[in-house]
Amino acid sequence: MGGLVAALGKNRTKIWVGAVTLLLVFYLVVSFQRSILLLTDSNPAAVAIGAAYLVLPVIGAWALIRELMFGARTEQMAKVLEAEGGLPVDELPRTPAGRIIRAAADAEFEKYRAEAEAAPDDWRSWFRLSCAYDAAGDRKRARASMRDAVRLFRGKVPA
Repeated sequence: MGGLVAALGKNRTKIWVGAVTLLLVFYLVVSFQRSILLLTDSNPAAVAIGAAYLVLPVIGAWALIRELMFGARTEQMAKVLEAEGGLPVDELPRTPAGRIIRAAADAEFEKYRAEAEAAPDDWRSWFRLSCAYDAAGDRKRARASMRDAVRLFRGKVPA
């Protein structure tokens, strides 16, 4: 039983991703089915709504696949960095509630920003910069840096 609890704790994020993915797939299937029903109706308004409603599952499926691929590639890069001993160590001080102290994250961020500027073609530096952005609370730049890291990891030049 203890091994099961440890395995579940270790894979909690994957379990949640799986659950949310299943819910989204269910929603997409139902949306698609309803749009087909509306498209077969003789009322022009129903057909128009059905056509518009058909776009939602397509966009949802595209977003789902894109996010799952992003997560898989990020995990793959993290495993490579871990094997190389290059993952950033999280030793940042925290508040009693567990949040990272912003000033410390900002100071640590500068180190990783300088590393990325010194080696702009190294996906590892962009991965670590993304982690630093995330620790500093800047999720938008964290994702942008991670997208650059993924492009470099896959052998493409970031935009």
